[in-house]
Amino acid sequence: MSGPLPQPGQHAPDFELPAGPDAQTVGTTQFRGRPTVLAFYPADWSPVCSDQMSLYQAVLPEFERYNAGLMGISVDSVWCHQAFAGDRGIRFPLLADFEPKGAVARSYGVYDESTGMCERALFVLDADGVVAWNHVAPPGVNPGADGILNALEGLGNERRPVL
Repeated sequence: MSGPLPQPGQHAPDFELPAGPDAQTVGTTQFRGRPTVLAFYPADWSPVCSDQMSLYQAVLPEFERYNAGLMGISVDSVWCHQAFAGDRGIRFPLLADFEPKGAVARSYGVYDESTGMCERALFVLDADGVVAWNHVAPPGVNPGADGILNALEGLGNERRPVL
């Protein structure tokens, strides 16, 4: 059973997940000291997920202007993520919440038991790992990047000029 959705002002659950077949892991503690965007999504290769992750790659420079890190998270395997990222030109970490299946998504309250996949959910964490903003999109709806960018701006981080 999924836990409750962490709300703004609450500390987000810490985690570490595989980020590739070479046993590299990435987690929330590695991003302490800077804002972090967690983008849970149902599945690599699905049309909406492909568009969503490709959009985040395209606007990654905007996230970086707020010094924000970005992680995509689904229940797909590291091999599936590797192929998907290579095909779509995605350079931010795609994390495999694969085994135990959906454990991190459950801790964030965004694991869909009926489908066995993550819901399409976004979390912006502040530099201390506290939830600043969250959003769960309806199935089949790409939530875009505006909410993320507004939340990052709301953190009061100085937006750095593009060099």
